Amino acid sequence: MSLQTAIGLLMACATFSQTAVAQQLPTEDGPPDFNRQVRPILAKHCYACHGMDDKTREADLRLDTLDGSRQAIEPGDPEASEVWLRVISDDEDLRMPPADAHPALDQNSRDILKRWIESGAEYELHWALRPTRTVSVPLVNDKTWPRGPIDCFVLSRLEAAGLSPASPAAPTALLRRVYMDLIGVPPTPEQADRFAADPSDTHYQQIVDHLLASPQYGERFARPWLDLARYSDTNGYEKDRPRTIWPYRNWVIDAINQDMPFDQFSIEQLAGDMLPDATEQQRIATGFHRNTMLNEEGGIDPLEYRFYAMVDRVATTGTVWMGLTTGCAQCHTHKFDPITHHDYYALMALMDSADEPEMNADSPQVISQREQIQEQIANLEEQTIEQLDLLNAKTDKPSASAYATWKHQQLSQTIAWATVPPQSMKSTMPRLETLADGSVLASGDATKRDVYTLTMPPLATDDPITAIRIEALAHPSLPSNGPGLAFYEGRRGDFFLSEIRITTEQGSVELDIGSTSVPNAKKGNGKTFPGNVLDENGSTGWSIPGGSGQSHRLVLPLKQATRLDQPWTIELLFERHYVAGLGHFRIDVTGDKNPAASALPSDLQFELAQSPQPLPADLDQQLATQYLRLSPAMAEQRKPIDQLRRRLPGETRTLVMKQRPADFHRETMLRHRGEYLQAREVVPPRIPTIFQRPHSKQPSDRLELAQWLVSDGNPLVGRVTANRSWRLFFGSGIVQTAGDFGTQSLPPTHPDLMDYLDARLRDRSPRGDAWSLKRLHREIVLSATYRQAVGSPPDRDPDNQLLSVFPYHRYDAERIRDSMLRSAGLLSQQVGGPSVYPPQPKAVVALAWGNAPWPVANGANRYRRSLYTFSKRTAPFAAAVTFDAPSGEQCLARRDSSTTPLQALTLLNDAMFVEIAGKLAEDTLRECRHQTPNPSPEQIASTLFRRVLIRQPSDDELKAFVDFFQQQSQHPNPWMLVARVLLNTDEAITTP
Repeated sequence: MSLQTAIGLLMACATFSQTAVAQQLPTEDGPPDFNRQVRPILAKHCYACHGMDDKTREADLRLDTLDGSRQAIEPGDPEASEVWLRVISDDEDLRMPPADAHPALDQNSRDILKRWIESGAEYELHWALRPTRTVSVPLVNDKTWPRGPIDCFVLSRLEAAGLSPASPAAPTALLRRVYMDLIGVPPTPEQADRFAADPSDTHYQQIVDHLLASPQYGERFARPWLDLARYSDTNGYEKDRPRTIWPYRNWVIDAINQDMPFDQFSIEQLAGDMLPDATEQQRIATGFHRNTMLNEEGGIDPLEYRFYAMVDRVATTGTVWMGLTTGCAQCHTHKFDPITHHDYYALMALMDSADEPEMNADSPQVISQREQIQEQIANLEEQTIEQLDLLNAKTDKPSASAYATWKHQQLSQTIAWATVPPQSMKSTMPRLETLADGSVLASGDATKRDVYTLTMPPLATDDPITAIRIEALAHPSLPSNGPGLAFYEGRRGDFFLSEIRITTEQGSVELDIGSTSVPNAKKGNGKTFPGNVLDENGSTGWSIPGGSGQSHRLVLPLKQATRLDQPWTIELLFERHYVAGLGHFRIDVTGDKNPAASALPSDLQFELAQSPQPLPADLDQQLATQYLRLSPAMAEQRKPIDQLRRRLPGETRTLVMKQRPADFHRETMLRHRGEYLQAREVVPPRIPTIFQRPHSKQPSDRLELAQWLVSDGNPLVGRVTANRSWRLFFGSGIVQTAGDFGTQSLPPTHPDLMDYLDARLRDRSPRGDAWSLKRLHREIVLSATYRQAVGSPPDRDPDNQLLSVFPYHRYDAERIRDSMLRSAGLLSQQVGGPSVYPPQPKAVVALAWGNAPWPVANGANRYRRSLYTFSKRTAPFAAAVTFDAPSGEQCLARRDSSTTPLQALTLLNDAMFVEIAGKLAEDTLRECRHQTPNPSPEQIASTLFRRVLIRQPSDDELKAFVDFFQQQSQHPNPWMLVARVLLNTDEAITTP
């Protein structure tokens, strides 16, 4: 051990108590450990009928609490304890657990229960619910092996079991391991050779620090977080249409690379929008809980599926920050853990009062590019107007004459409209808010049949009103910028105004069929014809098909000009098989005798109506620009402008959360048996009762919940987070039931190590991690435990729970593909951006609804990291699923790690891997020929071997690959076949 390592170990141990002793395990003769030995028996066999749930509790007996158990357990006297007598009974009608559902307890479990009762039947708080504690680093016999506290905890358990740690891994194996674990791709053979020449601690630490600072570190650790976030690029359910959520993925990568403290990382994702002066990035971070699925079937109740999204959010929050199966309390009180039915909905209430809008997420580069093109368009329009001499009234050019005629027509049709802000408003569901310009903005929930009732103020005008105008206006908070609320099934941002009715105190005001700025709104068109809103047929109406993000107008003349000098009411009915309300609109009136809708922007119409004649130069320029954009006569002149406009980058709009105003709080209802249609009482927001502390302020909203989840008030978060990191390096967590730290979980293999990591992660002192996951990862990979060689575990520990060897495990799907791309020299280094489409069999997406396209990428996008592969929930990327990658349909705390023949077939025959093998062979030949004009088969085989497996091949291995090459000499590309074999070896896809 180096002097630097020894000093580091002494300093680390000095951080903790020096009075530590080796961990003592319960003996067969002494009292059993309640949490490790007794509780698992009670939880497995008793709690379902005698636990938390009072609705299904039998005989009014609780065995999950000390007080409840005393009616059936007599401390110190098993023979006087009904529980014991029932457990050992030979009468199947009396025996517990019931004979019709469970086998009798085995002898070992009986012995543990008997010794527990004899020792006093004491209960302990479940280990995971204990407050964070500072533990002592144990003293060990072998003082030379540990490199830090982690090793002391591991070695203490090994020595107690009479075991010893394995020898260190070979330098090349260790380097490949740490590269794959920290950045997800292997080193080059040259990097491995440099480390093999100097495998010192100092050199290794330098390499680790370099990897931790790499942008690829964020990409590597973003993937397991996205498993938790149930990330996908599509909405799920039947139609599974695309969504834009990749800006959230970018945020995750950046936050991890910046080593954002985990408490801040959590708060921004759960409630970034509620932080003071929330930044754009903090709002994008709230995409975490927008990753829920969205059902786009036309016949659904959108509020029901919003409830299901909230169910998913409660379950995900419980898994990620508490390690508890909170979702089990949706329908009834949890059978095993202290989470009641009310607790579940109270937790939901903390997150329930948020709306789910979109927001612009364009990068500064895209914004700059758009502004430059828009400036070019404006300049080209100005040049075209000048070249055509449109503004020269004295010229005899046909173009100028045509403009003059068009201008005269527009001016003669110019109408003075006045905006009328509503006096009051109500709706069946959305919140209606009057903005400063008199327009109305809708937000919140919506249904398939919404009615807006607007009470308008008396109009003190000299002339009677001849028409009203409804302006459908774009707004950045709406789907696709609006103007409608449609977010599924129909076109995003559309609306469907089915009927309109105006009334006064005297009765209905009759309206006439008017006009609209929407093109081709002819009679018979059930979606755009203005008369549809007056036909008392809910299936026809006015909308703007394909016009999302634009503003349009509907003008409805009054059959008889009317003075609206008393309060009057407008009722708007929006009815469709999907949400179709107006999201942003304005009500205008006029007394003009010939009211009609105009294609000109409303602000320009207003200026024209107010302007003297002849028009001022700037107004004439604006009108000429509209002529250039709208007139069919200008179609040819518009072509170069349209070409520029087509170069405008599309807007990136991502999904975020937005807290509702205090006066628009959403009430959360307890749903009997978890059924949406069985709403019972209103449940106020609060954290589960088990976590409440006397005289302490309890969370009351989403932000306070987020802050509590990463506070000392939540004893689970540090343990859950540290355990998740441990599993990423060792293949299995200290607690192996990664998503469940409740009473049904397996106990930690190293309890004190678990608590050490928890305390260190939370510790904000200079010697603590201060919620830095990079520091935690660094401590893990620098440990002697991590640096052990892979091997077979001893018979006394066949599952290697004590870590006497480094655990053998397969890499995840993404690292398998990415490492092979790296070996072939293909892997793109671009970080962030939209998802891409690498090659896969066409039949995969053909099976999904709608025969969705899979536009296979070319160039660098074809070889992006697997993190960026487009994720379609109903048809996940085939090669990834083969290696147990998730679909994104639910939060996944731990992936399965299967071994199947299909995996070998995929690596050998999938077109993507065949292509990689071909490129690998081609690049290897190029490399070898650069070094030697006529390289030998041995040189090529050795180079190929090392590019994949990094280490040097043995003589036998080299001979085997050369022999295989020679056997394939008739093949047009025999080295490609050798590469395919190498990529299909076990060593290529497992930890070295």
